Amino acid sequence: MTALLVQAERSRGNRCTSLKRQYAPASLRLGRRWQMSRNDSISRARAALLSALGHSRDGMDAMARLGRMCVELLPIDGASISLIIDTNNRETLYASDEVVARIEAVQFSLGEGPCFETFTTHRPVLVADLQTATRRTWPVFAAEMIGEPVGAIFAFPLLAGAGSLGAMDMYSERAGWLSTVDVAIALQVVDIVTLALVEMQMNAWDVSRWTDVPTNRAQVHQATGMLIAELGVAPEHALARLRGHAFAAGRLVDDVADDLVARRLLPADLDQS
Repeated sequence: MTALLVQAERSRGNRCTSLKRQYAPASLRLGRRWQMSRNDSISRARAALLSALGHSRDGMDAMARLGRMCVELLPIDGASISLIIDTNNRETLYASDEVVARIEAVQFSLGEGPCFETFTTHRPVLVADLQTATRRTWPVFAAEMIGEPVGAIFAFPLLAGAGSLGAMDMYSERAGWLSTVDVAIALQVVDIVTLALVEMQMNAWDVSRWTDVPTNRAQVHQATGMLIAELGVAPEHALARLRGHAFAAGRLVDDVADDLVARRLLPADLDQS
């Protein structure tokens, strides 16, 4: 008798389990499917990024391929990759378009912005509405961005161990948040970009460590050297003079540096500003 009762209880338990599976809440079933879809999207994105990295000829080609893939994978309009030591030393390795190139140039000119914040804090900086969210954080940068086709900006640190190698900026013309899946994919992009940067530093592509770094800041370095020599100031003060003159004139540091190197502007002119 006891055996029959146990068998009947087991049979009823099996039927209940089957019914629970069959009539599980729709939200639960959708949640499981969403989780599977999310994981699948992230896996596909990572595979595409690793494929792009694997087909790269050298470090700079890897930066370009990964940058382009980032724009393809995410609902953004442009992206950039920068090496950063501090606010005075930064090189843009990749910029997908003129808009993000200007974002980079303005940040370097001012020494403030989401790129420097993410580099310093080691945390992503996600700004869904650039025109309203950054006035308190980066008031000058926000003012400079008025009129630019930038609705949202997302900055991620390129972390290697306890340190940061630089940052990756992404922008969208329209304001709005990235979804959780988009953020997860963005983190995959950042991880693989960091891997590529580490390989560049280790000469994994058999090239000199920084021979393929673009010289978009070469004029700034040369102009800074001119100010150091002619005004007798420290390097950080020389760059501060460049930035101060550029800000007062409503120009970019890069443009002022070009004028100095071409002798359209003299160091004494900056000394008076």
